[in-house]
Amino acid sequence: MNEGVKRIRKPRCFLLYALAPGHLSAAGANHVLNDFIGDTGLPLAIFHDHFIGQAGGMVIFYVETPEERDALLTQKHLAGWQVEIQPLIFSHSPSAFDAQIAFTLRAYRGVDWEALQKEQRPSYGNASHEAETAEEEE
Repeated sequence: MNEGVKRIRKPRCFLLYALAPGHLSAAGANHVLNDFIGDTGLPLAIFHDHFIGQAGGMVIFYVETPEERDALLTQKHLAGWQVEIQPLIFSHSPSAFDAQIAFTLRAYRGVDWEALQKEQRPSYGNASHEAETAEEEE
């Protein structure tokens, strides 16, 4: 783990990247991850998704206090998982995370975040099936 995480005191978002142990199915890993982000004893999860190709996922947590940071660092839900936790620089609140998405799209790709949110893009495959299998559906 990044030892610098333990020194973070100011409110900010943290990225958690987790790979499940090999004995867990994708469906089992997704269940564990979903229980994890629903734990009200942990910081607020503002975003999560599961992986295709390997069981696991990522979560963006909003960590307001050192106590919440410590709860995240000592959680037991993901025991046996490969877990990386990194504090984010610009995303110091949930709204700042959203603003960082908008900034990245605008500054580096010339795309308007609000317009992108209104686009009706086609859906591909069955997301529930992909979550259960960690494989992309045709």
